[in-house]
Amino acid sequence: MPSLDRRRFLRDAAATTALVSAGGLAAGVATPAQAAPSTAAPTPTARRKGAVSFRWWGTAGWRVDIGDRTVLVDPFLSRIDTGLFTGAFKTDTALTVRTDVIDPRVDRATTVLVTHTHWDHFMDVPYIARRTGARVFGTLTAYHLGLAYGLPSTQLSAVKGGEVLDFGDHSVEVVGSLHSRNPSYSVAFPGVRVSPPPQPATIADLPEGDTLGYLLRVDGGPSVYFTGASDVAERNLTGLAPDVAMVAMQNATTTGDYLPRLLAGLDHPKVVVPVHYDNFETALQNPPPVAPTDRTRLNEMIAAVRRISPRSRVLVPEYETAYHF
Repeated sequence: MPSLDRRRFLRDAAATTALVSAGGLAAGVATPAQAAPSTAAPTPTARRKGAVSFRWWGTAGWRVDIGDRTVLVDPFLSRIDTGLFTGAFKTDTALTVRTDVIDPRVDRATTVLVTHTHWDHFMDVPYIARRTGARVFGTLTAYHLGLAYGLPSTQLSAVKGGEVLDFGDHSVEVVGSLHSRNPSYSVAFPGVRVSPPPQPATIADLPEGDTLGYLLRVDGGPSVYFTGASDVAERNLTGLAPDVAMVAMQNATTTGDYLPRLLAGLDHPKVVVPVHYDNFETALQNPPPVAPTDRTRLNEMIAAVRRISPRSRVLVPEYETAYHF
């Protein structure tokens, strides 16, 4: 793999000529492209060796196809209704995995990266791992929850930050991070699992379990940093300098200087992609639904990124669109 210093040099040299494409077309706007809405699941197609594409699955979820390998980040496709977006949040909502939604989209996976174990990041992971045989990387809580779902220990890898995992044509660096806090300065469903619990039944059975970020470096391709929540331990970002950052939108102001600290820690990426801005309890179809208050926050985030990091381009993604960086 290229060294960090070489990749940073190449990234800076190309900063003024960066190209982001969706399906081969330039996509430099800061609002979602008006793609035709579709409720049909995509049909898996053959991919040429060496091709790299990034598809957003809503929330902080991504499908990354690297040649004949597929990396999933926080794949949450069931999008169950907990009442979170209607003001009637039910912590005892049953964990109902929507296999009818997952199966057409997850034809394969080699690796699953879990940032934390809240339901909107983890609940579909055990089913996907059983279906595909993918290896799951996450915190010790993710490891113990995987065992609780009956996954074999040989398919689970506990990480905590600092690991650099080599997969040949790409690598993954694990980064210790933090979960965002609500207006009361609290984290929803705090806690960790230090041993396998009974199989989770409700969303409250899936605690945060500590939070990670992941830096994916593709040999001969981009380096991309994935966040799953809107807080940052910026000292852990030193030297990462990714080309692209998938940045979770902040939903409260209780975490101070979130974007300035994150963007400076990442050395102002060429491309910033807001995630976790959508209403993730609705069908996965374009344009992504955004609650009115979240629309305001998203607009404020875009403006802040442009102010803090004027060299960065902002790409607001649409669902299941193939982006090439």
